Amino acid sequence: MSLKLIFAGTPAFSALHLEALIDSEHQLLSVYTQPDRPAGRGKKLQASPVKQMALAAGIPVCQPATLRDAQEQAHLAGLGADAMIVVAYGLILPAPVLRAPKLGCLNVHASLLPRWRGAAPIQRAIEAGDSETGITIMQMDEGLDTGDMLATVRCAIDAQTTAASLHDRLAQLGAPLLREVLADLTTYQAGATQQDDSQASYASKILKSEAELDWTLPASELDRAVRAFNPFPICFTHLKGQRIKLWQAQVAGTAPLPEPPGTILRANREGILVNCGQGQLAIQQLQLPGAKPLGAEQVLNGNAGLFAAGSCFSPKAGS
Repeated sequence: MSLKLIFAGTPAFSALHLEALIDSEHQLLSVYTQPDRPAGRGKKLQASPVKQMALAAGIPVCQPATLRDAQEQAHLAGLGADAMIVVAYGLILPAPVLRAPKLGCLNVHASLLPRWRGAAPIQRAIEAGDSETGITIMQMDEGLDTGDMLATVRCAIDAQTTAASLHDRLAQLGAPLLREVLADLTTYQAGATQQDDSQASYASKILKSEAELDWTLPASELDRAVRAFNPFPICFTHLKGQRIKLWQAQVAGTAPLPEPPGTILRANREGILVNCGQGQLAIQQLQLPGAKPLGAEQVLNGNAGLFAAGSCFSPKAGS
């Protein structure tokens, strides 16, 4: 079944789904994405990955600051779409927009709903220690990720999974699932299942302040935080007045030790071993101020004194 579609999305995750639709039998009437934003050191306006892909494919692009405007709503309704596909768009869709397409609006969400409704489902799943997550395609309603579910696909989370790697795996799963649903949309809609609100959890937006490590926490929690906040905002801590970013770490022991949390126990090619509230964490890749991320062995070559055994990372601000 060939459908007339509107696509709405902004980041790279969205662009991979747009690419799947460009290469399908469906007709893309228009692509909606957020307005260009200043980015990079020069703070020049930069088009979103979705806008770049749409323009390259010759698809009309709309970039309203809001969809609450009656004129914007009338324009969207006038496109005469069968369905609107929403993937990490970043703007709220008011009721008139949800009602405009003949078959409604579908959302591709990066979790197994109703778990992790909200803005940061990938990061929160890793941070919480979930063993799996996935993609849910749902029929949108006026709630926050509360619509009926049309299809899901599952994805394992292991001890090496980062937000970056999980993002890519979920995008690769979501795009073909979306095409599968659109190929027989009315059948999927007829078989949609309601979410169990009693099982819902909320994936709040990531704040940069969350990324500062609290060494009084168990090493297992710090390991998950390092992976959940990679590639953004990247976990950090302070040592002798320097802000140190942690790109990769792993739990390296569970036995209780007498040294205070944050104490460096040893530093060698295998990593910088730090005592935590419970267990120990080995820092394997880190970034000094003004430098690139490097493996622990490379960092220690010129900074062994900074990470001398007995040195102590600073407590988290406000703790």
